[in-house]
Amino acid sequence: MQRKDNWLLPEGIGEVLPEQAAHLENLRRKLLDTFACWGYQLVIPPFVDFLDSLLTGSGHDLDLQTFKLTDQLSGEMLGVRADMTPQVARIDAHHLQHDGPTRLCYAGTVLHAVGDPLEKSRSPMQIGAELYGHAGLESDYEVIRLMLEMLAISGLQNVHLDLGHVAIYRALAEQAGLNQQQESELFDVLQRKARTELVELLAGFAIDERFQAIFNALPKLNGGREVLDKADAVLAGLPCSGMIGAALADLRGIADKLRRDFPGLSVSFDLAELRGYHYHTGIVFAAFVPALGKEIARGGRYDNIGARFGRARAATGFSADLKVLAAMFEDADSARQIVYAPHGEDADLLEAIRDLRAQGEVVIQQLPGQAEAAAQMGCNAILENQNQRWVVKPLV
Repeated sequence: MQRKDNWLLPEGIGEVLPEQAAHLENLRRKLLDTFACWGYQLVIPPFVDFLDSLLTGSGHDLDLQTFKLTDQLSGEMLGVRADMTPQVARIDAHHLQHDGPTRLCYAGTVLHAVGDPLEKSRSPMQIGAELYGHAGLESDYEVIRLMLEMLAISGLQNVHLDLGHVAIYRALAEQAGLNQQQESELFDVLQRKARTELVELLAGFAIDERFQAIFNALPKLNGGREVLDKADAVLAGLPCSGMIGAALADLRGIADKLRRDFPGLSVSFDLAELRGYHYHTGIVFAAFVPALGKEIARGGRYDNIGARFGRARAATGFSADLKVLAAMFEDADSARQIVYAPHGEDADLLEAIRDLRAQGEVVIQQLPGQAEAAAQMGCNAILENQNQRWVVKPLV
């Protein structure tokens, strides 16, 4: 039996109507053109893919977000992409196989099995850029600068950048001798910043008291650049201090570059920031704005993800939801001229319409029997014949 409300959409799935679609598409073009100017080439991965490929290196979180189905042709498990980054890594590792750095970008809809509690949307439009084949701090900084450029083009102000480094927690967990279950439980508590629960959890672990103190101190290593100096003191003298020292040096290096190039940018450090822990391998970063209660864009280093596709490569990149960016974007083109042309097949009239459209003008030609006036069609100008010439005049 057909539902009477068959016009309704599934929860968290939305349509984009003409005005919003034009707004969204205009921003998409601006951002992809900007990425192209930085040398990032556009790729378009498939919407449905083999499940193993979609979940490569991503951990449990992405598995829960991925819609799964069985391919009727092969019997294999497929998934609807919830994140495009693993697919782009496959393109770099398997299809392109460049020896030097490769820069790729993308924009497309992804589908989440569970909606974001803040946005309620299960169909974000992911846009991002990835840099493969360079392991240095310079490539991390390049993608951070490109992300900040993306936010500036989107018209976002008062951006705050949060920096972390997952290698610090990874080194501590290994040095403390945590088993897989303990590491998973500790990761969960640190993600939720539940300090009281953290103390209770660590008290039940059979690990050295110094490591208990260090893990309890991690959530407090959050703030300005002084956090890095505090970390030196808290983490000094450990057998893994070399790895941790290198991570802190990377963060200082990025901070120095940001202070030089973006002196007005608000920057903080969070050494317990573990978003994408199972996926990232180095520096991680997230951008925030006052109008949104979560990150507006995020990224980080995720080396060797291409190994699953036959070629391990250094990798770093970022992504954002284009729909969220567009909601905050003031489109200067929204006031563009829309010309109303009369119905007719006069050669001069048709040529005038063609010329205007070739110049990028929007021209809506009247259809026979059409009752709506120019203003009702959303036009703000009209094409009129004056002295045997077709001219555009403002609609008054």
